[in-house]
Amino acid sequence: MEGIITKDNNRVKLFFSLLDNIQTNIEELAENNRPPFNGERFLTDKELSDLLKISRRCLQDYRDQGRIPYIQLGGKILYKVSDIEKLLEDNYHESLI
Repeated sequence: MEGIITKDNNRVKLFFSLLDNIQTNIEELAENNRPPFNGERFLTDKELSDLLKISRRCLQDYRDQGRIPYIQLGGKILYKVSDIEKLLEDNYHESLI
C-alpha cells in the first residue's frame, strides 16, 4: 500500500491548496482587469479617491474648480490615468533639504 497516494497525503493537500490560490488570483485579475480603450486607461471616482487617499467629495471640488480633468458620460465620471499622472508630475515640488 506504500505506492498508493491518497487525498490525505501532504503533497496532494499542498497541490490542491496551490490550485485554490491560483484560482483565487485568476478570479481577482478577471474581476479587476479592464482593457485599455485606444491605449488609455480610465479610473472611476472611487478608484481615484482610493489611489490618491482623498474623499470623493474632494474630487468633486477639484472638478468644480477646474483643477482636475475628467470625462462625464451621463452620471458617470471618469479620469484618464495619463491626465492624472501628468497632473501629479506638473505639481511635484522637490524638497529643499
